[in-house]
Amino acid sequence: MSEGLQPGRLPEQNLRTTEVDLGGLVGVLATHLYSTPLVALRELVQNAHDSHTRRLLEDPGSAAGVIRVRADQAGRTISIEDAGAGLTEPEIHAYLATVGTGYTRLLRDLTGDQSLIGAFGLGFLSAFSVADEVTVTTTSHREPGLGHRYRSRGGEQYSVEQVPARPAPGTVVELLLKPEHARLADEYALREVLGRYCVLLPIPVLVGEDEQPVNGVQVPWRAELTGDQSPARMRFAAAFGRHFEPLATLPVAPVEGVTDAVGLLWVQDGGSYGSSDNRDLAVYLRGMLLAEDARDLLPPWAGFIGGVIESNRLTPTAGREDLQRDEQYRALQRVLADAVVEGLYEIARLEPAAWRRILARHGQELLGAALVDDRLFTLLADDVPVPTSQGELTAGALRAAGDGAVHVALGAGGGFEEMLYRAMQVPIARGDRYAVLPFLRRYAALRECRLVELGSESGDRELFRDPERPLPREEFAWLSGALTDPGERLVPARFDPPGLPLVLVPDREAELKARIENDQADARIPSAALQLARAFTARTDGTVKARLYLNLAAPAVQQLLAAYRAGHTGSATAAGLLRSLKVIMAAAAGSAAGDLAAALGGVGTAVAALTAAVPEGPATPDGPTDDQDGTPNR
Repeated sequence: MSEGLQPGRLPEQNLRTTEVDLGGLVGVLATHLYSTPLVALRELVQNAHDSHTRRLLEDPGSAAGVIRVRADQAGRTISIEDAGAGLTEPEIHAYLATVGTGYTRLLRDLTGDQSLIGAFGLGFLSAFSVADEVTVTTTSHREPGLGHRYRSRGGEQYSVEQVPARPAPGTVVELLLKPEHARLADEYALREVLGRYCVLLPIPVLVGEDEQPVNGVQVPWRAELTGDQSPARMRFAAAFGRHFEPLATLPVAPVEGVTDAVGLLWVQDGGSYGSSDNRDLAVYLRGMLLAEDARDLLPPWAGFIGGVIESNRLTPTAGREDLQRDEQYRALQRVLADAVVEGLYEIARLEPAAWRRILARHGQELLGAALVDDRLFTLLADDVPVPTSQGELTAGALRAAGDGAVHVALGAGGGFEEMLYRAMQVPIARGDRYAVLPFLRRYAALRECRLVELGSESGDRELFRDPERPLPREEFAWLSGALTDPGERLVPARFDPPGLPLVLVPDREAELKARIENDQADARIPSAALQLARAFTARTDGTVKARLYLNLAAPAVQQLLAAYRAGHTGSATAAGLLRSLKVIMAAAAGSAAGDLAAALGGVGTAVAALTAAVPEGPATPDGPTDDQDGTPNR
């Protein structure tokens, strides 16, 4: 490598100065640095806050002031006034009129005061995104007898003139709004915007002629609360919750050496499906709203959590509307995950009524959450509700109802499995619902109980027991021909209740194989998921689409076999009746198993055949009758 191309060295004789189109730069920064012109109001109030903080640092004996924001909709103006440090003329040139330079950052570096908000020297520039003209009238506390006025249109050129000193040190920034932003001069709009941005600022922000503060809410982690803090926390959460009412609160405290973040999380009272993401987190940096939707700081499984967090250490982006994903950000993610888990533990321990409401509202979300955090699984294993054929039940209730076994259906609800369980009066968990199957698998391993997965070959073996004696080959062949349709396999078994003669159970693995081998599967399913699904179903050839379990313990089946063995002519008719029953039951369960119309007709045919030998005559009442008057005996 030649000397002129070595990294870090430039040939000095060819060095040139980069040209900057100041007008273009100001236009880009003022117009495109921020996502919304409303940010200009935040930046200017923030500057007023820092001016107050600077005054207290440089003049400790000064009194705390307020920030006043006034609007004139007719004149299209907004003014932001503070009683802070003010600016000297050199400071106007050095800081106010120099892009990228700010005294606040310098002062924070010198003093270590983390309550100062500004960082990039760009905040004042935001005024030009909403204003045709910006005027700043200021008097420095260092020169209380002098006043100066800065005026600029567009930000590229400006003038500074000496004016009479203000009655007291401080600054007023006046914006002549662009016509398209005239709505910002509406007092109601100002209250709404500043109430969101400035609510945690420690300095009162007064809006309008009546000077009502927009940041008068009590902040629980700043207030000296004694006794039960829950009511104050709930009031704060209710004031901040944008979409749902809070059910319970979870405080966030600083962790020494990790993060200074402090604030409040809450469980939102919003019923939603388990995989819905309703995370709602606002982040305030040194008291000023920085990120209104910082949901990624919360765990992905915490879709039911809202909150407000305040920190001095998080690093904002240049536009101050988002956070840099640095180590401090990742540390706060871990702290918030711990705060959610520990907070839920405390609610379960100390607030049983709130805990029951949380379980009722967010049971499905908590099922999924328990699978990604061992601490949550320990907390929720016996409490979280599971959707079943008999409503929502805990895993423990499922186990108790199943005589020590937990039963779960792999299908999408309905089907012969559910019909069988209704007859058995045993609840069946909905394995097709979000997180239910993996949760119950883990629960069964933890509690060392059996998990019967209906629709899988292993699960069906658990449910349908082998007969005491195998069927002779001839009888098996006759029953197969009489009862099954193409794609079905007859399986002799014993199961409860004995009054149910047969059950047709679809093969869920065969159903999945058919779906993923559909011509359109490649277009609908991501390739990686498709490969995994095909690997899973490779063990089945898909030819057996359902198994017809014949209950050899059922009296109806025993009588049918006895008739067949005796050569009774009605055995074929009785078998046809059972076949029709199979098809009708399948239709009622939402499955397809043969021709329903033919099955219904077969019932009539069977009834006609079985009653053909009954002599015609008047109908007689049920039961024995009295020989004298024909009335039933009592």
